[in-house]
Amino acid sequence: MPSINSLYPRACDNRLPTNHPVLKKARGPLFRAAGTNFLFLQLLFLGLFCYIFGALYQQTNHTHKLQLAFVDYDGGAIGSAVRRAYASLQGNSFPSLIERSPSDLQTPTDIREAVCRTRYWGAIYVVKGASDRLEDALAGGETASAYDSTGVMAFIWNEAVYAPIVDASVSANLRLLSSAARVAYSSSNGTGNIQSVSGQALSVLAEPWTLQSINIQPTTQGSRAIYNTVVIILILVQEFFYLGTINGLYAQFKIYSRVDAYRIIVVRNVISLTYTFIGSLCVIGTIWAFKAGWDINGNQFVLSWVTLWLFAHVNFLTLDVFTVWLPPPFVPMALVSWIIFNITSVLLPFDLSPAFFRIGYIWPAHDVYQILTDIWSRGCNPQLYYALPILFTWEIVTLALSALGVFRRSHFAVLAEEQQAKESMERIDAAVAFELERERERNKKHVEPRTPGSHDEPEEPPSDTNTVEGGEEEHTMREELADVIERVTTRQRRELQRTGTTCQFGPSFDLPFNYESSSDK
Repeated sequence: MPSINSLYPRACDNRLPTNHPVLKKARGPLFRAAGTNFLFLQLLFLGLFCYIFGALYQQTNHTHKLQLAFVDYDGGAIGSAVRRAYASLQGNSFPSLIERSPSDLQTPTDIREAVCRTRYWGAIYVVKGASDRLEDALAGGETASAYDSTGVMAFIWNEAVYAPIVDASVSANLRLLSSAARVAYSSSNGTGNIQSVSGQALSVLAEPWTLQSINIQPTTQGSRAIYNTVVIILILVQEFFYLGTINGLYAQFKIYSRVDAYRIIVVRNVISLTYTFIGSLCVIGTIWAFKAGWDINGNQFVLSWVTLWLFAHVNFLTLDVFTVWLPPPFVPMALVSWIIFNITSVLLPFDLSPAFFRIGYIWPAHDVYQILTDIWSRGCNPQLYYALPILFTWEIVTLALSALGVFRRSHFAVLAEEQQAKESMERIDAAVAFELERERERNKKHVEPRTPGSHDEPEEPPSDTNTVEGGEEEHTMREELADVIERVTTRQRRELQRTGTTCQFGPSFDLPFNYESSSDK
């Protein structure tokens, strides 16, 4: 196309024909490498897709693993209606209702504490004397007009823990249970107890109770849906990109071959701690800015900030370990796998996933989300006994491996510089040897023995033919010299691959704001 050719006029210059020997030689290795990597990446992403979809597989059929407590303080007809309603709803897609004796959970405060301690995902209870008051109201008269339908039944839950899930699986199902119990009561007890056809009595029969919701931590803002998804992903990606920037800086200024390894460890950790400190502040500040009336205070802000700071630094160190100890082609694959494993561990409660996926306990994202929900619900998700030790274990192990990686990088950086200097000298020696050999050949060719009595003849001026021959000779010499240097370079590359003295600094990115060191030459 002429328009494209005018933009990039050299794009089609000096192209080899498809049957050229060079292309024929490269075609086989090219397609083998492309096919191998094609297959590897397809298998990797297939495995990751299977992993994340497997965690979500038949989520509804696992709903029965969510346990809800039921306490009947009344001991009357309403409690019986709840039992009949649960019998009709019971199944894999409905939470398990565990009835507890009023002697075990003596007050609604005890029920709230049980839910707060995460012994149950929620609880429903019938207020003492509710059946008698309802029966009196159905008799009509003043009791019917004074009847309070909100003092019959209530449920307790914590919306801060996996808010979208508990909305659908806990709150909605408890409301469904209450509605089914209302129907069961009206069909069996209500019509038999009604003794008046007054409007008040019929109104009570139509709506014998209104289920009350006691929400430990209301979490209704729209941004709640991304706290355990997009927020986690962005934190992971944020650390990866700055890690690449740091690697670019260290490569540009040749830090690993110039600065003491212990000082590099200290400075590198100061930089990473500062970066994750500010980054976590920005994340939690954004969450607070868009909390939309969410009831959380300044103490929770600080605790959330510190928690995200620890999580961000753990990920920075983990990704740094990947870049140190993995070959560069596998680092992006490790990053994608790390993101998927972490995200899968917080998409759903483990009760709604197959048992295999409880392996997610070890991933930092799961632990940080448990800590955050505990902070946001004021201690009503007490998982700190395992979440904090796991996070600090990640911090210590990755810190040690990252520090060891500094010594590894420094070691190979020195070897690389020595190898580079050696390669330069070998190329120079090869070029000098080639030139000396050419000089000896010229001397043998042009120096001829003189016979006695011969007279010197005047030199003829160079002709155009001699000039052309000289140009061809120079071109031939350049090609031969290039072949010599290419052979030396190939030998050096093979020797480097054989000895394994490559210096891996990990992925590094070009800096948008670049400053040259005054000591660079």
